[in-house]
Amino acid sequence: MIDEADAAAAAAFTPVLKLADLPANTKKAVQVGAKCLLVCNVNDKLYAIANVCSHNEKPLERGRMGNGWIACPVHGARFDLSTGAALNLPAKLPIATYEVRVSGDDVEVLV
Repeated sequence: MIDEADAAAAAAFTPVLKLADLPANTKKAVQVGAKCLLVCNVNDKLYAIANVCSHNEKPLERGRMGNGWIACPVHGARFDLSTGAALNLPAKLPIATYEVRVSGDDVEVLV
């Protein structure tokens, strides 16, 4: 059984990169434990998502970004950066999203 203290320790904000290393309209893949995440800066709003397409399990880091979405570079499936929802075929399943914040000059992700 996991108590509240263990759950809080397991889910903590982790610094993943410096804000200066993520200019507007760029993205950067980061590793947090066993998870590969993609931190995106779209119009100065930060998002953190799983760096994997739910359709074919390919990395999203080379995909195009638009206003609130990212496209898989292999088949063009798009995902909402806020919710992870699949926006078009061939993807049907969402991808994981993570809370992101800035603390000082660090970008931190809740995992």
